Amino acid sequence: MSALCQKRTCGAALIPANSRELTLGGNEMTNSSTSHTISPEHIMQIGLGFWASKTLLSAVEMELFTHLSKRPGTVETLQGQLGLHPRSARDFLDALVALGFLERKDGVYHNTAAVDQFLDKGKQSYIGGMLEMANLRLFGFWNGLTEALRTGKPQNEAKGGGTPFFVALYADPSRLKEFLKAMTGLSHLANLAIAKRFPWQNHSQFRRCRNGAGRLGRPGSSRAPTSHGHRIRSAGDSADLRGVCGATPIGHSGKVCPGGFLRTFNPER
Repeated sequence: MSALCQKRTCGAALIPANSRELTLGGNEMTNSSTSHTISPEHIMQIGLGFWASKTLLSAVEMELFTHLSKRPGTVETLQGQLGLHPRSARDFLDALVALGFLERKDGVYHNTAAVDQFLDKGKQSYIGGMLEMANLRLFGFWNGLTEALRTGKPQNEAKGGGTPFFVALYADPSRLKEFLKAMTGLSHLANLAIAKRFPWQNHSQFRRCRNGAGRLGRPGSSRAPTSHGHRIRSAGDSADLRGVCGATPIGHSGKVCPGGFLRTFNPER
């Protein structure tokens, strides 16, 4: 829906033409003084990009792609499985077709190959944990971007002097689980690449500094050896993490500290 609106009508409707300088043709304008064609398409695509984003995030939240991975379905079937209202069901599914996440053949909806690989919860290649957290937490926080730019204050759970994010996170097992799923999804593709290219045959043991659920080296999820693997859990403090990661040998070749641990550290720490 958003893609069609942005490309065909929205730009022309929102941008008034100055007849003395610009000639309107569809969604393009020509500057009569330079004969240079300009278009509002990129502006509208970015400005209204949240339409497409939220459509995908809602589909992930309802596990639509997991349902379709098991069995493709019609509008009527998916209405019942997902609890969709008849007024919105067809438009929602067709929007996902237009956005390239679903295919429709003879009224039956199917996942695209990429969606089936990465957004089916039943597969180890699932990366939707990050999208789940984006939907539950991050999407709303971005409404405060202007305030953050002007005040420099956080816009997450700590806004207004609340409990620091990681303190609150580790105190709530259900939220912690969602967060770890998100971190796992975010690092999964990198883990697969590391597992494929790292010369495991040259090392007799390894240790994991966990980022998310610690998929790198988990049995069945990569090529890493597992018989001597030892997990290192996050201590939640930068000093502890430095000590843990700094003492992590990979065979006899040295030490490793995954970058995910350093993401929120400032230079002074």
